[in-house]
Amino acid sequence: MKFPKELRDKKDIGDLAKNKKCSIKDCSEIAIRSLSENSWKKYVEKAGLKYNANSRHKIFLCKIHYHLSNKFRKSQEKMFQKKGFLDNSNAMKKGKWGDD
Repeated sequence: MKFPKELRDKKDIGDLAKNKKCSIKDCSEIAIRSLSENSWKKYVEKAGLKYNANSRHKIFLCKIHYHLSNKFRKSQEKMFQKKGFLDNSNAMKKGKWGDD
């Protein structure tokens, strides 16, 4: 059985994140998530959070800040989600499907 990340030992998110503090400025909570800076930078910044960059290009987030960032990420994915096959059929021409 797989436990949620909050209940696992801190060593399960790697030695890199062991006893790390949250990367958000003015937050001193212990991080529960270690996220890639390349993929999460825009979500963290758009959620209105400012983080301290590190040399390993990781963002460490506590439970509260991860929840805020993930909530914004989910809203963005929902906005750009495909609604149906025929709704987007003209907008997304790829390959040789059109009448060129």
